[in-house]
Amino acid sequence: MSETGSEEELQETAPAVETGDAATAVPEDGAPAEAVPAEEAVDPLDAFKKDLRKRPGKWYVLHSYSGYEKSVKHAIENRRENQPGGEDVFEVQVPQEEVLEVRNGQRKLVRRVRIPGYVMVRMRLNEDSWSLVRHTPGVTGFVGVNEESHMPTPLRLREAFDMLKTTVEQEQKAAAVAAVPKGSGSGAKTAPAPIPTDIDFEIGETITIKEGSFTGLPGTISEIKPESGKLTVLVSLFERETPVELSFDQVVKL
Repeated sequence: MSETGSEEELQETAPAVETGDAATAVPEDGAPAEAVPAEEAVDPLDAFKKDLRKRPGKWYVLHSYSGYEKSVKHAIENRRENQPGGEDVFEVQVPQEEVLEVRNGQRKLVRRVRIPGYVMVRMRLNEDSWSLVRHTPGVTGFVGVNEESHMPTPLRLREAFDMLKTTVEQEQKAAAVAAVPKGSGSGAKTAPAPIPTDIDFEIGETITIKEGSFTGLPGTISEIKPESGKLTVLVSLFERETPVELSFDQVVKL
């Protein structure tokens, strides 16, 4: 036998072949290699915050006429296409939110401007970009102007994130709804995120009951329960005030 050994002996004692930085070990018993752990799920809000940090420019807040926020947004976007400084105006946002409105007993889910009278703009501030934005019809000024420099103060990252995160939350909500098969009644159910409620009822207010056993009687609201859509109403029966629980749509304002 030669000193180097047979070819078969060399194959049996051959070391693991290194690929890249780590050695690829071949199991002796033919067992499958350990599964590579899947990447951990990324929190969309964390990812959004990191993305905000990378975007060029800084966020500023504009005053606008209430009700004209979207018009201002579109006007700035149009003006930056052909006005000096337009290349330094990167993004315009009007934060919105979904709210459950209750008006005269009727409930309706609506989307509205989160902070009426304000528009957010991401820009690189200079004389031209300032002039482009400031002189847009409907803009009444910047929020937070420095008294010494007379220039607007940008938002901190946290402030911008807090104002804009509702856009991510709405996207998450829409994706969750789209992911549920129509007519599916099985599987785990995820509790929906609470929706802000805008109610026009007030404690102490007098209403009239329009449905149920006490139809036509007046009552005084003593408690409002937005999460369940219920009111506790004090109704005068036999010269005594009796608490009655009613839904929003069972009463009407006087």
